[in-house]
Amino acid sequence: MSLLERFGVSAEQELLSRFDRLIEARGYRTRSEALRDLMRQELVNAAWENPGSEVFGTVTILYDHHAHGLAHTLAELQHEHCEAIVCTTHVHVDAHHCLEVIIVKGPSATVRRIADALIAAKGVQHGQLACSAVH
Repeated sequence: MSLLERFGVSAEQELLSRFDRLIEARGYRTRSEALRDLMRQELVNAAWENPGSEVFGTVTILYDHHAHGLAHTLAELQHEHCEAIVCTTHVHVDAHHCLEVIIVKGPSATVRRIADALIAAKGVQHGQLACSAVH
């Protein structure tokens, strides 16, 4: 376990009150827990800003599986980048729609390029990249 270091933070009362309401609504027990999570998030953001940083993410896409050739296009894109695709989960949402969650890893620029190609594929109705990194 790491040693904890205490430090002081000054903030305007209104900002602190709004922050306290936010962290209470999100279930944080202390300001320290919330601040640590904010710090970690900024370290993840910094990793994603560096094109060569090793990152992880999930690409979530929703599409109509009846869209002409889309399933084939998505499979081809994933095969083209098999070194970065860790796994894919495919869910049948209803009689027409499918949801895929694709776990990706690699340099941030590569992962973003793969995510952009999957999300922009003709017929994808919604897509989103969720970013993470070990810091």
